[in-house]
Amino acid sequence: ENISNSLNPWFITGLTDAEGSFVCIIRKSPNHRLGWRVEVIFQIALHKKDLELLKQIQAFFGGIGIISTNTSSNMSAFRVTSPKQILDKIIPHFENYNLITQKQADFFLFKEIVNLIKKGDHLKIEGLQSIVNLRATLNLGLSKELKSAFPNTIPVIRPKVINSNSPHPEWMAGFISGDGSFYIKMDKGRNKTKVGFQLGFQISQHIRDEALLKSFINYFKCGYYTKPIQENWGSYKCTKF
Repeated sequence: ENISNSLNPWFITGLTDAEGSFVCIIRKSPNHRLGWRVEVIFQIALHKKDLELLKQIQAFFGGIGIISTNTSSNMSAFRVTSPKQILDKIIPHFENYNLITQKQADFFLFKEIVNLIKKGDHLKIEGLQSIVNLRATLNLGLSKELKSAFPNTIPVIRPKVINSNSPHPEWMAGFISGDGSFYIKMDKGRNKTKVGFQLGFQISQHIRDEALLKSFINYFKCGYYTKPIQENWGSYKCTKF
């Protein structure tokens, strides 16, 4: 099947900022030298109706990885699990076209883990502990099992990500493809015989990316930022016709 590789590199980065993930799995494995197996995964997961977009992303990266669909969740995912392919294709892309959400910090940690695997450090106890120290800060941190198995873990300090640049238009298109929503709100007006409509555009993110969402106000020259009380997420919204 000949899939067109027509995506802009910034679109890929924007979509990854929205729906991509950099994953490290450390699991028990009696067949491995230290009794633990370390796996690294880069993935972008979307609704199965966007399967063709995932095929274009795979083509963009030269056909590496696999695409799978979970019929129970209606989700499809493009995944790359080979450390060599991640080093050759994935990492160079994000070094040239930087992520700008706080996900960039996860990328930095992930890159360090992949480089340790490349050197074979995951096969030595000191190297495995170094990977666990990085994994403790990556994404949601360590499971109870890993905390118990590696009691000497010292989580590394999470890299600081400060975004001061206006997003590239293609980055914005990719980000909105992942996390944006266009909606119509309908309600009865003061005159009960009439119905009122409001068009809305919204992008929601964790509050750690509040500064980025607020920068969209200047980028689009409209809209506002709002955060529900006692919630850990906020939204950029534009609702004026």
